[in-house]
Amino acid sequence: MGGIFVKKIALVADSTSDLTAAMRKDYDVHVIPLKIRFGQEEYYDGELNAEEFYQRLKQASELPTSSQPAPEDFIKLYKSLLQKYDEIISIHLSSNLSGTVNAAWIAAESFKAKVHVVDSKTISLGIGLMVNEAAVSIREGLNTKQVLERIHNARKNIETIFTLNTLEYLQKGGRIGKVAGMVGSLLNIKPVIRVNEEGIYVPAGKVRSQDKALEQIIHNLQEFAGNRKVKALAIAHGAAQEAANKLKSALETTFGISASFFTQVSAVIGVHTGPGTVGAAVYYE
Repeated sequence: MGGIFVKKIALVADSTSDLTAAMRKDYDVHVIPLKIRFGQEEYYDGELNAEEFYQRLKQASELPTSSQPAPEDFIKLYKSLLQKYDEIISIHLSSNLSGTVNAAWIAAESFKAKVHVVDSKTISLGIGLMVNEAAVSIREGLNTKQVLERIHNARKNIETIFTLNTLEYLQKGGRIGKVAGMVGSLLNIKPVIRVNEEGIYVPAGKVRSQDKALEQIIHNLQEFAGNRKVKALAIAHGAAQEAANKLKSALETTFGISASFFTQVSAVIGVHTGPGTVGAAVYYE
């Protein structure tokens, strides 16, 4: 490096970022898990694989709940990382959907200016695409300020949108946002939901079938593009592999780009969306 000192930056995300195991490893992302509770049993997000989780969900007499990491969990992680790295960038799900980012902010206060916490204002794949942008920027040797600028720019240009089989799980989990008005009219209707720029759920369409919902997602993502090109694309599902494959194929054809990643949503997201959810995130440039 010709004697130039480059600060080492650690990258932290929470388990709702839905990064694949390969991405976590390749991008060197340190993932802090949220927790899920079935009755008296508590699990870290990721302890149950998708099949086990949806099986448990089907059999549960009452819906499971989720909980965020405590500030102490973040302090422990940050402390251990700062033994090897100079600074930390920590990216988390929308503050309007969870207190996770608040716990990270509280923890960051213990480390002066070494920990930079980012409210992604999104969830799942949207966070995953931001983490991807951060990892690439760190690998390119950008400094912390430059990496944060790239992340904030990505946040303004990422759209996350999904469809559900039912609003029951969002409603019971208290994460319904501005979609609440759709509930009464949603017998046999598939809602399409967007995460808006404030990081809350808003209605983006309601249709009669899952196929129509996938068409609506594609239509919306084309509309959101305006005159921007698509830089990256990601698709995820909860126990809906076939529909997700359809969406992946259609979006790749529409935008002429291969998906950066394709995955199942984490159990914590599954708690609030239920089986049959399919979604996509697009990063425009």
